[in-house]
Amino acid sequence: MSDHDLQEAASPEGEESKGHTHRRLAPPIWVWVVAGIAIAVIAVVQGADAFRDHAISNVATLIAAFVALMTALVWFSFLSGYSRRMRRSVLAGTLAVIAAICALFEIVSVSGELVPKVVPRFTVEIDWAKGRVLPSIALRWRRKPDELLGELKPSQDLAQIDVLATTDHDFPQFLGPDRNLSIRNVELARDWNQHPPQLVWRHEIGAGWSGFAVVGEYAVTMEQRGDLEMVTCYGRLDGRLMWAHSIQTRFDTILAGVGPRATPTIDQGLVYTLGAKGRLLCLDGASGRVRWDKDLWNEFGVTQDDEETQIPYGRANSPLMLSDLVVVPAGGPIDGSWVSLVAYDKKTGDPVWEGGSRQISYSSPVLTKLGGVEQILIVNQDYVSGHDPQTGAVLWEHDWPGKSATNANVSQAVPVPPDRVFLSKGYSRGAMLLQLTLKENDTFDAKPLWDNARVMRTKFTNVVIRDDHAYGLSDGILECIDLETGRRTWKAGRYGHGQILLVGELLLVSAESGEVFLVEATPERRNRVLGSFQAVEGKTWNNLALSGPYLLVRNAGQAACYKLPLAEATESSPPESAAADAE
Repeated sequence: MSDHDLQEAASPEGEESKGHTHRRLAPPIWVWVVAGIAIAVIAVVQGADAFRDHAISNVATLIAAFVALMTALVWFSFLSGYSRRMRRSVLAGTLAVIAAICALFEIVSVSGELVPKVVPRFTVEIDWAKGRVLPSIALRWRRKPDELLGELKPSQDLAQIDVLATTDHDFPQFLGPDRNLSIRNVELARDWNQHPPQLVWRHEIGAGWSGFAVVGEYAVTMEQRGDLEMVTCYGRLDGRLMWAHSIQTRFDTILAGVGPRATPTIDQGLVYTLGAKGRLLCLDGASGRVRWDKDLWNEFGVTQDDEETQIPYGRANSPLMLSDLVVVPAGGPIDGSWVSLVAYDKKTGDPVWEGGSRQISYSSPVLTKLGGVEQILIVNQDYVSGHDPQTGAVLWEHDWPGKSATNANVSQAVPVPPDRVFLSKGYSRGAMLLQLTLKENDTFDAKPLWDNARVMRTKFTNVVIRDDHAYGLSDGILECIDLETGRRTWKAGRYGHGQILLVGELLLVSAESGEVFLVEATPERRNRVLGSFQAVEGKTWNNLALSGPYLLVRNAGQAACYKLPLAEATESSPPESAAADAE
Protein backbone atom coordinates (compact mmCIF):
# COMPACT_ATOMS: atom_id res chain seq x y z
CA MET A 1 0.00 0.00 0.00
CA SER A 2 1.43 3.42 -0.98
CA ASP A 3 1.89 6.29 1.49
CA HIS A 4 -1.01 8.10 -0.17
CA ASP A 5 -3.29 5.07 0.22
CA LEU A 6 -2.32 4.66 3.86
CA GLN A 7 -3.14 8.28 4.61
CA GLU A 8 -6.47 7.94 2.83
CA ALA A 9 -7.27 4.77 4.76
CA ALA A 10 -6.40 6.42 8.04
CA SER A 11 -8.14 9.73 7.41
CA PRO A 12 -11.06 9.37 5.01
CA GLU A 13 -12.40 12.84 5.66
CA GLY A 14 -8.92 14.40 5.50
CA GLU A 15 -9.48 16.08 8.86
CA GLU A 16 -7.09 14.22 11.18
CA SER A 17 -3.52 15.34 11.62
CA LYS A 18 -0.81 12.85 10.78
CA GLY A 19 -0.04 12.28 14.50
CA HIS A 20 -3.65 11.68 15.31
CA THR A 21 -3.90 9.27 12.40
CA HIS A 22 -0.99 7.18 13.68
CA ARG A 23 -2.56 6.94 17.13
CA ARG A 24 -5.84 5.67 15.69
CA LEU A 25 -4.13 3.06 13.50
CA ALA A 26 -2.87 1.24 16.61
CA PRO A 27 -5.30 -0.10 19.23
CA PRO A 28 -5.64 2.21 22.25
CA ILE A 29 -4.54 1.21 25.71
CA TRP A 30 -7.97 0.00 26.81
CA VAL A 31 -8.03 -2.64 24.03
CA TRP A 32 -4.66 -3.92 25.22
CA VAL A 33 -5.87 -3.89 28.83
CA VAL A 34 -8.88 -6.06 27.92
CA ALA A 35 -6.59 -8.44 26.01
CA GLY A 36 -4.19 -8.59 28.95
CA ILE A 37 -6.98 -9.32 31.40
CA ALA A 38 -8.28 -12.06 29.11
CA ILE A 39 -4.84 -13.67 28.90
CA ALA A 40 -4.46 -13.46 32.69
CA VAL A 41 -7.88 -15.01 33.25
CA ILE A 42 -7.08 -17.88 30.88
CA ALA A 43 -3.72 -18.46 32.55
CA VAL A 44 -5.27 -18.55 36.02
CA VAL A 45 -8.27 -20.78 35.24
CA GLN A 46 -6.25 -23.22 33.12
CA GLY A 47 -2.96 -23.21 34.95
CA ALA A 48 -3.95 -22.68 38.59
CA ASP A 49 -7.26 -24.63 38.48
CA ALA A 50 -8.99 -21.61 40.02
CA PHE A 51 -12.51 -23.04 39.70
CA ARG A 52 -11.50 -26.60 40.67
CA ASP A 53 -13.59 -27.78 37.71
CA HIS A 54 -12.18 -28.22 34.22
CA ALA A 55 -15.54 -27.70 32.53
CA ILE A 56 -16.07 -24.34 34.26
CA SER A 57 -12.47 -23.41 33.42
CA ASN A 58 -13.10 -24.17 29.75
CA VAL A 59 -16.25 -22.03 29.73
CA ALA A 60 -14.38 -19.17 31.44
CA THR A 61 -11.59 -19.50 28.86
CA LEU A 62 -14.07 -19.30 26.00
CA ILE A 63 -15.79 -16.25 27.48
CA ALA A 64 -12.46 -14.46 28.10
CA ALA A 65 -11.24 -15.13 24.56
CA PHE A 66 -14.58 -14.05 23.08
CA VAL A 67 -14.61 -10.77 25.04
CA ALA A 68 -11.03 -9.95 23.95
CA LEU A 69 -11.72 -10.68 20.28
CA MET A 70 -15.01 -8.77 20.27
CA THR A 71 -13.37 -5.80 21.95
CA ALA A 72 -10.74 -5.68 19.21
CA LEU A 73 -13.40 -6.07 16.51
CA VAL A 74 -15.60 -3.29 17.94
CA TRP A 75 -12.62 -0.93 18.18
CA PHE A 76 -11.49 -1.66 14.63
CA SER A 77 -14.99 -1.47 13.12
CA PHE A 78 -16.24 1.69 14.85
CA LEU A 79 -13.41 3.56 16.54
CA SER A 80 -10.22 3.02 14.56
CA GLY A 81 -8.71 5.44 12.04
CA TYR A 82 -8.94 3.08 9.10
CA SER A 83 -11.13 3.98 6.15
CA ARG A 84 -14.85 3.48 6.42
CA ARG A 85 -14.69 1.01 3.53
CA MET A 86 -12.02 -1.10 5.18
CA ARG A 87 -13.80 -1.06 8.55
CA ARG A 88 -17.10 -2.08 7.01
CA SER A 89 -15.44 -4.77 4.91
CA VAL A 90 -13.70 -6.34 7.90
CA LEU A 91 -16.89 -6.26 10.00
CA ALA A 92 -19.02 -7.67 7.21
CA GLY A 93 -16.43 -10.32 6.39
CA THR A 94 -16.18 -11.40 10.02
CA LEU A 95 -19.96 -11.66 10.39
CA ALA A 96 -20.17 -13.53 7.07
CA VAL A 97 -17.57 -16.07 8.20
CA ILE A 98 -19.42 -16.59 11.50
CA ALA A 99 -22.73 -17.02 9.64
CA ALA A 100 -21.15 -19.48 7.20
CA ILE A 101 -19.66 -21.55 10.01
CA CYS A 102 -23.03 -21.66 11.80
CA ALA A 103 -24.79 -22.64 8.56
CA LEU A 104 -22.34 -25.34 7.52
CA PHE A 105 -21.35 -26.81 10.89
CA GLU A 106 -23.11 -27.72 14.13
CA ILE A 107 -22.21 -28.78 17.66
CA VAL A 108 -23.52 -32.31 18.07
CA SER A 109 -22.21 -33.04 21.55
CA VAL A 110 -19.81 -31.94 24.26
CA SER A 111 -17.32 -33.84 26.36
CA GLY A 112 -17.46 -34.08 30.13
CA GLU A 113 -15.29 -30.96 30.21
CA LEU A 114 -17.66 -29.10 27.85
CA VAL A 115 -15.37 -29.32 24.84
CA PRO A 116 -17.69 -29.26 21.81
CA LYS A 117 -17.63 -31.74 18.95
CA VAL A 118 -18.30 -29.88 15.69
CA VAL A 119 -19.33 -31.68 12.49
CA PRO A 120 -20.64 -30.55 9.06
CA ARG A 121 -24.41 -30.17 8.80
CA PHE A 122 -24.34 -31.81 5.38
CA THR A 123 -23.03 -35.03 3.94
CA VAL A 124 -21.88 -35.30 0.36
CA GLU A 125 -23.12 -38.30 -1.62
CA ILE A 126 -21.30 -39.09 -4.87
CA ASP A 127 -22.82 -41.57 -7.32
CA TRP A 128 -20.40 -42.91 -9.97
CA ALA A 129 -23.10 -44.58 -12.09
CA LYS A 130 -22.08 -46.41 -15.24
CA GLY A 131 -22.43 -44.48 -18.46
CA ARG A 132 -21.95 -41.07 -16.83
CA VAL A 133 -19.07 -38.84 -17.69
CA LEU A 134 -19.38 -36.98 -14.39
CA PRO A 135 -20.69 -38.32 -11.09
CA SER A 136 -23.97 -37.22 -9.53
CA ILE A 137 -23.30 -35.17 -6.40
CA ALA A 138 -25.98 -34.53 -3.77
CA LEU A 139 -25.91 -32.71 -0.44
CA ARG A 140 -27.97 -34.28 2.35
CA TRP A 141 -28.74 -33.02 5.84
CA ARG A 142 -26.60 -35.01 8.23
CA ARG A 143 -28.60 -37.31 10.46
CA LYS A 144 -27.44 -38.52 13.85
CA PRO A 145 -25.88 -41.99 14.07
CA ASP A 146 -28.84 -43.54 15.88
CA GLU A 147 -31.15 -42.30 13.10
CA LEU A 148 -29.06 -44.16 10.51
CA LEU A 149 -29.24 -47.57 12.16
CA GLY A 150 -31.04 -50.30 10.27
CA GLU A 151 -34.18 -52.07 11.41
CA LEU A 152 -33.76 -54.34 14.41
CA LYS A 153 -34.39 -58.03 13.77
CA PRO A 154 -34.97 -59.89 17.03
CA SER A 155 -34.55 -63.63 17.35
CA GLN A 156 -37.63 -65.67 16.45
CA ASP A 157 -36.92 -68.25 19.13
CA LEU A 158 -37.88 -66.71 22.47
CA ALA A 159 -38.42 -70.05 24.20
CA GLN A 160 -34.72 -70.31 25.01
CA ILE A 161 -34.53 -66.98 26.90
CA ASP A 162 -34.31 -67.40 30.64
CA VAL A 163 -33.59 -64.47 32.94
CA LEU A 164 -35.37 -66.14 35.86
CA ALA A 165 -32.58 -68.58 36.74
CA THR A 166 -29.80 -66.62 38.46
CA THR A 167 -26.07 -67.34 38.79
CA ASP A 168 -23.26 -66.21 41.08
CA HIS A 169 -21.88 -64.04 38.27
CA ASP A 170 -25.00 -62.01 37.49
CA PHE A 171 -24.79 -58.24 37.20
CA PRO A 172 -28.54 -57.56 37.49
CA GLN A 173 -28.65 -53.83 38.13
CA PHE A 174 -26.93 -50.46 38.12
CA LEU A 175 -23.40 -50.63 39.61
CA GLY A 176 -23.50 -54.39 40.16
CA PRO A 177 -25.09 -57.06 42.38
CA ASP A 178 -24.96 -54.89 45.52
CA ARG A 179 -25.20 -51.53 43.72
CA ASN A 180 -21.78 -50.56 45.09
CA LEU A 181 -19.43 -50.82 42.06
CA SER A 182 -17.79 -53.95 43.49
CA ILE A 183 -17.35 -57.51 42.21
CA ARG A 184 -16.00 -59.86 44.83
CA ASN A 185 -16.28 -63.35 43.28
CA VAL A 186 -13.99 -62.77 40.28
CA GLU A 187 -10.18 -62.59 40.39
CA LEU A 188 -8.68 -61.08 37.28
CA ALA A 189 -5.24 -61.88 35.91
CA ARG A 190 -2.85 -58.98 36.37
CA ASP A 191 -0.78 -59.39 33.21
CA TRP A 192 -2.70 -58.19 30.15
CA ASN A 193 0.47 -58.22 28.04
CA GLN A 194 0.88 -61.96 28.38
CA HIS A 195 -2.85 -62.70 28.44
CA PRO A 196 -4.72 -59.85 26.70
CA PRO A 197 -8.51 -59.50 26.82
CA GLN A 198 -10.24 -61.23 23.91
CA LEU A 199 -12.98 -59.63 21.83
CA VAL A 200 -16.10 -61.80 21.87
CA TRP A 201 -18.41 -59.54 19.85
CA ARG A 202 -18.91 -55.90 18.95
CA HIS A 203 -21.62 -54.12 16.98
CA GLU A 204 -23.46 -50.84 16.57
CA ILE A 205 -26.07 -49.88 19.14
CA GLY A 206 -28.56 -47.07 19.57
CA ALA A 207 -27.70 -43.91 21.48
CA GLY A 208 -27.94 -43.52 25.24
CA TRP A 209 -25.93 -43.69 28.46
CA SER A 210 -27.63 -46.77 29.90
CA GLY A 211 -25.42 -49.64 31.04
CA PHE A 212 -26.01 -53.39 30.77
CA ALA A 213 -27.81 -55.53 33.34
CA VAL A 214 -26.86 -59.20 33.01
CA VAL A 215 -28.60 -62.35 34.27
CA GLY A 216 -27.52 -65.76 33.02
CA GLU A 217 -26.71 -65.61 29.32
CA TYR A 218 -28.63 -62.40 28.58
CA ALA A 219 -27.82 -58.71 28.84
CA VAL A 220 -30.43 -55.94 28.82
CA THR A 221 -29.88 -52.25 28.15
CA MET A 222 -31.73 -49.18 26.84
CA GLU A 223 -31.07 -47.29 23.61
CA GLN A 224 -32.47 -44.66 21.25
CA ARG A 225 -33.03 -45.45 17.58
CA GLY A 226 -34.60 -42.52 15.77
CA ASP A 227 -37.92 -41.69 17.41
CA LEU A 228 -38.01 -44.94 19.41
CA GLU A 229 -36.79 -45.30 22.99
CA MET A 230 -36.03 -48.99 23.34
CA VAL A 231 -35.33 -51.68 25.89
CA THR A 232 -33.22 -54.36 24.21
CA CYS A 233 -32.07 -57.83 25.24
CA TYR A 234 -28.89 -59.31 23.73
CA GLY A 235 -27.18 -62.66 24.06
CA ARG A 236 -24.23 -62.23 26.37
CA LEU A 237 -21.91 -64.50 24.38
CA ASP A 238 -22.88 -63.65 20.81
CA GLY A 239 -24.41 -60.16 20.94
CA ARG A 240 -27.48 -61.40 19.06
CA LEU A 241 -30.64 -59.36 19.64
CA MET A 242 -33.22 -61.52 21.41
CA TRP A 243 -36.07 -59.04 21.83
CA ALA A 244 -36.77 -55.31 21.80
CA HIS A 245 -39.55 -53.21 23.27
CA SER A 246 -40.05 -49.63 22.10
CA ILE A 247 -42.10 -46.57 22.88
CA GLN A 248 -42.55 -43.52 20.64
CA THR A 249 -40.45 -40.83 22.30
CA ARG A 250 -37.05 -39.22 21.87
CA PHE A 251 -34.73 -37.41 24.26
CA ASP A 252 -32.12 -35.24 22.55
CA THR A 253 -30.07 -32.30 23.84
CA ILE A 254 -26.58 -31.05 22.95
CA LEU A 255 -25.23 -31.05 26.49
CA ALA A 256 -26.81 -34.29 27.70
CA GLY A 257 -26.79 -36.25 24.45
CA VAL A 258 -29.38 -38.53 22.89
CA GLY A 259 -31.37 -41.34 24.44
CA PRO A 260 -32.14 -43.01 27.77
CA ARG A 261 -29.61 -42.90 30.59
CA ALA A 262 -30.86 -45.23 33.35
CA THR A 263 -29.71 -48.86 33.58
CA PRO A 264 -32.36 -51.62 33.67
CA THR A 265 -32.89 -53.80 36.72
CA ILE A 266 -33.61 -57.53 36.30
CA ASP A 267 -35.49 -59.17 39.16
CA GLN A 268 -37.22 -62.58 39.30
CA GLY A 269 -37.52 -62.84 35.53
CA LEU A 270 -38.84 -59.30 35.05
CA VAL A 271 -37.08 -56.23 33.65
CA TYR A 272 -37.69 -52.77 35.14
CA THR A 273 -36.63 -49.64 33.25
CA LEU A 274 -37.03 -45.88 33.55
CA GLY A 275 -36.92 -43.83 30.35
CA ALA A 276 -35.38 -40.40 29.94
CA LYS A 277 -38.86 -38.85 29.97
CA GLY A 278 -40.16 -40.70 33.00
CA ARG A 279 -41.77 -43.89 31.60
CA LEU A 280 -41.41 -46.67 34.18
CA LEU A 281 -41.87 -50.09 32.58
CA CYS A 282 -42.10 -53.63 33.86
CA LEU A 283 -41.36 -56.11 31.06
CA ASP A 284 -41.37 -59.87 30.80
CA GLY A 285 -37.71 -60.82 30.69
CA ALA A 286 -38.27 -63.69 28.28
CA SER A 287 -40.19 -61.78 25.63
CA GLY A 288 -40.04 -58.04 26.32
CA ARG A 289 -43.82 -57.82 26.58
CA VAL A 290 -45.23 -55.17 28.92
CA ARG A 291 -46.50 -56.30 32.31
CA TRP A 292 -47.29 -52.76 33.45
CA ASP A 293 -46.44 -49.20 32.49
CA LYS A 294 -46.33 -45.97 34.52
CA ASP A 295 -45.89 -42.44 33.19
CA LEU A 296 -44.31 -40.49 36.07
CA TRP A 297 -45.03 -37.17 34.36
CA ASN A 298 -48.76 -37.92 34.45
CA GLU A 299 -48.64 -39.56 37.88
CA PHE A 300 -47.07 -36.49 39.51
CA GLY A 301 -48.47 -33.65 37.40
CA VAL A 302 -45.29 -32.84 35.50
CA THR A 303 -45.56 -31.00 32.19
CA GLN A 304 -42.88 -31.05 29.52
CA ASP A 305 -42.01 -27.44 30.36
CA ASP A 306 -41.67 -28.41 34.04
CA GLU A 307 -39.32 -31.25 33.20
CA GLU A 308 -37.21 -29.30 30.71
CA THR A 309 -36.83 -26.48 33.23
CA GLN A 310 -36.07 -28.62 36.28
CA ILE A 311 -34.58 -31.90 34.96
CA PRO A 312 -33.14 -30.85 31.59
CA TYR A 313 -30.61 -33.70 31.30
CA GLY A 314 -33.22 -36.48 31.35
CA ARG A 315 -34.17 -38.96 34.05
CA ALA A 316 -31.21 -41.13 34.96
CA ASN A 317 -32.56 -42.96 38.02
CA SER A 318 -32.14 -46.73 37.83
CA PRO A 319 -34.99 -48.64 39.55
CA LEU A 320 -34.28 -50.16 42.97
CA MET A 321 -35.87 -53.51 43.87
CA LEU A 322 -36.98 -54.37 47.38
CA SER A 323 -38.66 -57.65 48.39
CA ASP A 324 -41.99 -56.78 46.77
CA LEU A 325 -41.50 -53.18 45.64
CA VAL A 326 -39.79 -51.18 42.92
CA VAL A 327 -38.60 -47.73 44.03
CA VAL A 328 -37.70 -44.73 41.85
CA PRO A 329 -37.31 -40.96 42.39
CA ALA A 330 -40.56 -39.19 41.45
CA GLY A 331 -40.12 -35.40 41.22
CA GLY A 332 -43.04 -33.10 40.53
CA PRO A 333 -44.18 -29.84 38.93
CA ILE A 334 -42.32 -26.57 39.08
CA ASP A 335 -44.49 -25.23 41.93
CA GLY A 336 -42.51 -27.31 44.41
CA SER A 337 -45.00 -30.07 45.29
CA TRP A 338 -42.30 -32.67 44.87
CA VAL A 339 -42.00 -36.32 45.90
CA SER A 340 -38.52 -37.66 46.56
CA LEU A 341 -39.28 -41.37 46.18
CA VAL A 342 -42.24 -43.47 45.09
CA ALA A 343 -42.70 -47.23 45.54
CA TYR A 344 -44.90 -49.48 43.39
CA ASP A 345 -45.89 -53.09 43.81
CA LYS A 346 -43.37 -54.77 41.55
CA LYS A 347 -45.86 -57.32 40.18
CA THR A 348 -48.92 -55.10 39.61
CA GLY A 349 -47.57 -51.54 39.40
CA ASP A 350 -50.00 -50.37 42.11
CA PRO A 351 -48.65 -47.43 44.14
CA VAL A 352 -47.67 -48.37 47.71
CA TRP A 353 -46.04 -45.30 49.26
CA GLU A 354 -44.51 -41.89 48.62
CA GLY A 355 -41.66 -40.48 50.69
CA GLY A 356 -39.87 -37.14 50.99
CA SER A 357 -40.60 -33.72 49.51
CA ARG A 358 -37.37 -32.88 47.67
CA GLN A 359 -36.91 -32.43 43.93
CA ILE A 360 -35.01 -35.28 42.33
CA SER A 361 -31.45 -35.38 41.05
CA TYR A 362 -29.81 -37.78 38.58
CA SER A 363 -28.67 -40.32 41.18
CA SER A 364 -30.34 -43.64 42.01
CA PRO A 365 -31.65 -45.05 45.30
CA VAL A 366 -29.65 -47.70 47.16
CA LEU A 367 -30.74 -50.05 49.97
CA THR A 368 -28.43 -50.39 52.96
CA LYS A 369 -28.31 -50.89 56.73
CA LEU A 370 -26.83 -48.07 58.81
CA GLY A 371 -26.99 -47.61 62.56
CA GLY A 372 -28.68 -50.99 62.72
CA VAL A 373 -31.63 -49.72 60.64
CA GLU A 374 -32.40 -50.75 57.07
CA GLN A 375 -32.94 -47.69 54.89
CA ILE A 376 -32.95 -46.34 51.35
CA LEU A 377 -30.33 -43.69 50.58
CA ILE A 378 -31.04 -41.14 47.88
CA VAL A 379 -29.29 -37.97 46.77
CA ASN A 380 -31.94 -35.42 45.88
CA GLN A 381 -31.56 -32.08 44.10
CA ASP A 382 -30.18 -30.32 47.18
CA TYR A 383 -30.38 -32.83 50.03
CA VAL A 384 -29.31 -36.39 50.78
CA SER A 385 -31.78 -38.46 52.79
CA GLY A 386 -32.48 -41.87 54.31
CA HIS A 387 -35.97 -43.41 54.01
CA ASP A 388 -37.86 -46.24 55.69
CA PRO A 389 -38.19 -49.02 53.05
CA GLN A 390 -41.63 -49.99 54.34
CA THR A 391 -43.26 -46.55 54.36
CA GLY A 392 -40.96 -44.10 52.58
CA ALA A 393 -40.82 -41.95 55.72
CA VAL A 394 -37.74 -39.72 56.01
CA LEU A 395 -35.41 -41.03 58.71
CA TRP A 396 -32.86 -38.26 58.26
CA GLU A 397 -31.66 -35.71 55.75
CA HIS A 398 -28.73 -33.39 55.29
CA ASP A 399 -28.23 -30.52 52.88
CA TRP A 400 -26.10 -31.29 49.81
CA PRO A 401 -26.41 -28.17 47.63
CA GLY A 402 -27.21 -28.47 43.97
CA LYS A 403 -29.72 -27.65 41.28
CA SER A 404 -30.71 -30.31 38.78
CA ALA A 405 -30.81 -27.73 35.98
CA THR A 406 -27.24 -26.48 36.53
CA ASN A 407 -24.75 -27.86 39.09
CA ALA A 408 -26.57 -31.16 39.33
CA ASN A 409 -26.11 -33.93 41.88
CA VAL A 410 -25.33 -37.16 40.02
CA SER A 411 -22.96 -39.28 42.10
CA GLN A 412 -24.35 -41.90 44.46
CA ALA A 413 -24.50 -41.67 48.22
CA VAL A 414 -22.17 -44.47 49.33
CA PRO A 415 -23.00 -46.28 52.58
CA VAL A 416 -20.01 -46.82 54.88
CA PRO A 417 -21.18 -49.29 57.55
CA PRO A 418 -21.84 -49.29 60.36
CA ASP A 419 -23.13 -45.71 60.48
CA ARG A 420 -21.57 -43.39 57.90
CA VAL A 421 -22.40 -42.04 54.43
CA PHE A 422 -19.89 -40.83 51.86
CA LEU A 423 -20.87 -38.08 49.41
CA SER A 424 -19.03 -36.69 46.40
CA LYS A 425 -19.79 -34.21 43.65
CA GLY A 426 -18.21 -32.21 40.84
CA TYR A 427 -18.82 -28.53 40.09
CA SER A 428 -16.15 -27.66 42.69
CA ARG A 429 -18.12 -29.21 45.57
CA GLY A 430 -15.83 -32.09 46.57
CA ALA A 431 -16.56 -34.75 49.18
CA MET A 432 -18.06 -35.17 52.65
CA LEU A 433 -18.37 -37.98 55.19
CA LEU A 434 -21.52 -37.97 57.31
CA GLN A 435 -21.92 -39.60 60.72
CA LEU A 436 -25.41 -40.92 61.54
CA THR A 437 -26.51 -41.08 65.18
CA LEU A 438 -29.71 -42.94 66.08
CA LYS A 439 -32.18 -40.96 68.21
CA GLU A 440 -34.92 -42.22 70.54
CA ASN A 441 -37.70 -41.79 67.96
CA ASP A 442 -35.93 -44.11 65.47
CA THR A 443 -34.73 -41.20 63.36
CA PHE A 444 -31.13 -40.04 62.95
CA ASP A 445 -28.95 -37.01 63.35
CA ALA A 446 -26.56 -36.54 60.42
CA LYS A 447 -23.42 -34.50 60.98
CA PRO A 448 -20.27 -34.10 58.85
CA LEU A 449 -17.09 -35.75 60.14
CA TRP A 450 -15.13 -33.92 57.45
CA ASP A 451 -15.83 -31.82 54.38
CA ASN A 452 -13.17 -31.28 51.71
CA ALA A 453 -13.88 -29.33 48.51
CA ARG A 454 -10.55 -30.32 46.96
CA VAL A 455 -11.06 -34.08 46.71
CA MET A 456 -13.37 -36.46 44.80
CA ARG A 457 -14.94 -33.91 42.49
CA THR A 458 -16.96 -36.61 40.72
CA LYS A 459 -19.19 -35.12 38.05
CA PHE A 460 -21.30 -38.00 36.78
CA THR A 461 -19.16 -40.88 37.97
CA ASN A 462 -19.22 -42.78 41.24
CA VAL A 463 -16.88 -43.76 44.04
CA VAL A 464 -15.87 -47.20 45.28
CA ILE A 465 -14.51 -47.93 48.75
CA ARG A 466 -11.82 -50.49 49.61
CA ASP A 467 -9.86 -50.87 52.86
CA ASP A 468 -10.70 -47.44 54.29
CA HIS A 469 -9.87 -45.65 51.04
CA ALA A 470 -12.14 -44.24 48.37
CA TYR A 471 -11.31 -44.33 44.66
CA GLY A 472 -12.95 -42.30 41.93
CA LEU A 473 -12.48 -40.09 38.90
CA SER A 474 -12.11 -36.61 40.36
CA ASP A 475 -12.72 -34.12 37.55
CA GLY A 476 -11.49 -36.83 35.16
CA ILE A 477 -8.37 -37.83 37.13
CA LEU A 478 -8.14 -41.05 39.17
CA GLU A 479 -7.88 -40.22 42.86
CA CYS A 480 -7.43 -42.13 46.10
CA ILE A 481 -8.35 -40.54 49.42
CA ASP A 482 -8.17 -41.61 53.06
CA LEU A 483 -11.75 -42.17 54.18
CA GLU A 484 -11.05 -41.34 57.83
CA THR A 485 -9.46 -37.95 57.22
CA GLY A 486 -10.77 -36.93 53.78
CA ARG A 487 -7.23 -36.16 52.67
CA ARG A 488 -5.85 -37.08 49.29
CA THR A 489 -3.47 -40.04 49.19
CA TRP A 490 -2.71 -39.69 45.48
CA LYS A 491 -4.17 -38.34 42.27
CA ALA A 492 -2.88 -39.32 38.83
CA GLY A 493 -3.97 -40.50 35.39
CA ARG A 494 -6.19 -38.43 33.13
CA TYR A 495 -9.05 -40.72 32.10
CA GLY A 496 -11.70 -38.10 31.47
CA HIS A 497 -15.25 -38.48 32.71
CA GLY A 498 -15.48 -42.24 32.40
CA GLN A 499 -16.49 -44.93 34.90
CA ILE A 500 -14.84 -47.41 37.25
CA LEU A 501 -15.54 -50.89 38.63
CA LEU A 502 -13.71 -52.60 41.51
CA VAL A 503 -12.92 -56.28 40.90
CA GLY A 504 -11.25 -57.73 43.97
CA GLU A 505 -8.13 -55.60 44.47
CA LEU A 506 -8.10 -54.21 40.93
CA LEU A 507 -9.93 -51.36 39.25
CA LEU A 508 -11.37 -51.49 35.77
CA VAL A 509 -11.34 -47.90 34.53
CA SER A 510 -13.41 -47.09 31.45
CA ALA A 511 -11.97 -43.87 30.09
CA GLU A 512 -14.13 -41.26 28.37
CA SER A 513 -12.28 -42.19 25.17
CA GLY A 514 -13.62 -45.77 25.22
CA GLU A 515 -10.32 -47.31 26.37
CA VAL A 516 -10.40 -49.72 29.34
CA PHE A 517 -7.53 -49.81 31.86
CA LEU A 518 -6.58 -52.25 34.60
CA VAL A 519 -5.29 -50.34 37.64
CA GLU A 520 -4.22 -51.43 41.11
CA ALA A 521 -6.58 -50.23 43.85
CA THR A 522 -3.98 -49.47 46.48
CA PRO A 523 -3.00 -46.34 48.43
CA GLU A 524 0.69 -47.31 48.20
CA ARG A 525 1.06 -46.94 44.41
CA ARG A 526 -0.37 -44.06 42.43
CA ASN A 527 -2.22 -45.05 39.27
CA ARG A 528 -0.27 -48.26 38.62
CA VAL A 529 -1.65 -49.35 35.23
CA LEU A 530 -1.32 -53.09 34.52
CA GLY A 531 -2.81 -53.06 31.02
CA SER A 532 -5.28 -51.43 28.67
CA PHE A 533 -7.17 -51.91 25.42
CA GLN A 534 -9.50 -49.88 23.20
CA ALA A 535 -12.92 -51.36 23.92
CA VAL A 536 -15.19 -49.06 21.89
CA GLU A 537 -14.72 -45.94 19.82
CA GLY A 538 -16.10 -42.54 20.76
CA LYS A 539 -17.26 -40.74 23.89
CA THR A 540 -18.04 -43.29 26.60
CA TRP A 541 -19.98 -42.27 29.68
CA ASN A 542 -21.77 -45.60 30.27
CA ASN A 543 -21.06 -47.83 33.27
CA LEU A 544 -19.32 -51.17 32.84
CA ALA A 545 -20.90 -54.56 33.56
CA LEU A 546 -18.87 -57.67 34.46
CA SER A 547 -20.43 -61.14 34.39
CA GLY A 548 -17.82 -63.72 35.32
CA PRO A 549 -14.91 -63.06 32.94
CA TYR A 550 -17.14 -61.26 30.42
CA LEU A 551 -16.92 -57.49 30.37
CA LEU A 552 -19.76 -55.67 28.63
CA VAL A 553 -19.02 -52.11 27.61
CA ARG A 554 -20.98 -49.66 25.48
CA ASN A 555 -21.41 -46.02 24.60
CA ALA A 556 -23.83 -44.08 22.41
CA GLY A 557 -22.75 -45.87 19.24
CA GLN A 558 -21.09 -49.22 19.96
CA ALA A 559 -21.53 -52.17 22.30
CA ALA A 560 -18.98 -54.91 22.89
CA CYS A 561 -18.16 -57.93 25.01
CA TYR A 562 -14.63 -58.93 25.99
CA LYS A 563 -13.42 -62.01 27.81
CA LEU A 564 -10.96 -60.92 30.48
CA PRO A 565 -8.19 -63.29 31.63
CA LEU A 566 -8.76 -64.74 35.09
CA ALA A 567 -6.08 -65.28 37.69
CA GLU A 568 -6.49 -69.04 37.97
CA ALA A 569 -6.69 -69.77 34.24
CA THR A 570 -6.36 -67.88 30.97
CA GLU A 571 -7.53 -68.69 27.48
CA SER A 572 -5.88 -67.28 24.39
CA SER A 573 -9.04 -66.92 22.32
CA PRO A 574 -12.80 -66.60 22.72
CA PRO A 575 -15.12 -69.51 21.91
CA GLU A 576 -15.43 -70.30 18.21
CA SER A 577 -19.06 -69.25 18.06
CA ALA A 578 -18.22 -65.94 19.67
CA ALA A 579 -15.09 -65.33 17.61
CA ALA A 580 -17.07 -65.69 14.43
CA ASP A 581 -19.13 -62.67 15.36
CA ALA A 582 -16.20 -60.50 16.39
CA GLU A 583 -14.90 -57.76 14.13
